[in-house]
Amino acid sequence: MKLHKILFLFAFTTVSMPAFAGWQYNGYYIKDGYYNDNGSRFVISVRGGVSLARAKIKNEMGSLYGYYYVNQSNGDVVSSLAWDAAGEPAGYLYAGYGDLSSLPAKKNFSATAFTAGASAGFTIPYHPQWRLEAGYDYIAETNYNQIPLFEGTLSVAGGDIGNSTIFVHSSGASATISTDVISVMGYYDFFDGNKKQLNQFIPYIGLGLGYASSKTTLKLADIYGDLSTDSDLQKYGTPNSEGVLQFEPPTDKSKFPSTDNIAAIAALGFSYGISEYTFLDFSARVMYIPKIKWELVNSDASQHREWFSAENMFYTNLMVGLRFEF
Repeated sequence: MKLHKILFLFAFTTVSMPAFAGWQYNGYYIKDGYYNDNGSRFVISVRGGVSLARAKIKNEMGSLYGYYYVNQSNGDVVSSLAWDAAGEPAGYLYAGYGDLSSLPAKKNFSATAFTAGASAGFTIPYHPQWRLEAGYDYIAETNYNQIPLFEGTLSVAGGDIGNSTIFVHSSGASATISTDVISVMGYYDFFDGNKKQLNQFIPYIGLGLGYASSKTTLKLADIYGDLSTDSDLQKYGTPNSEGVLQFEPPTDKSKFPSTDNIAAIAALGFSYGISEYTFLDFSARVMYIPKIKWELVNSDASQHREWFSAENMFYTNLMVGLRFEF
């Protein structure tokens, strides 16, 4: 966990919570030894588990043209760079050029990762079924490796075959993502009275909002040779001996791009009391993030070009942990 997040939780728990929860005494004394418990509790929880991530991958490269040749006998399509590299083989006609930004992604995002988190908060006096918590969750780095990255029917013009369509593949990606989420959550525990019962399963639901920061890296491969002739992309890659651009992320991790979002969070789970102050906690937390982007970045990170994005990202975190209520 990063230092600023640790300081955030520490300040929140040590300054704000005691004022609300009365963490030393759950209520107040009346007289003659009698004590009124108003149900307020100071709450700390830790958790860990697995995160299931799902999202739709969308082409975000912007207007970019590929130039193609088509084999007259079998319909094979190659880029102009690949045609040149093969020694301008006979039997091909110039098919024309088409905008690669219209190609759909070959595969949507689907990954599994480790996740962990911690929260601190309090139960509402005289309404202890309600909990308010501030928390932090970390979803570890996962990979999105795809060859080809984009493929589909491309409309082309300007060629020797007239205006037509061809089926093309474009680029391959080795990409990563990790996400940090700081959240504020409200929970409702389904139990009666001012105190949770021991040795019983107590279900709960929760809703909240968070700030999500997703760090991404992208290593792009121009496998099909349709990108390397573009003058703008030459700012982001280094050509090899055959003129094919190699796109590498910055070596300095602090220069990796990030996407910041407001995240919506829903939780469903149950706790099981194993002592007066300690509860096992089992939960499913669904986090919705509208859009996360991957970018081409030059070596010193002074220039960025968005390449694709994950739209409507859903993280489903299946977690087990401990919750302490004092």
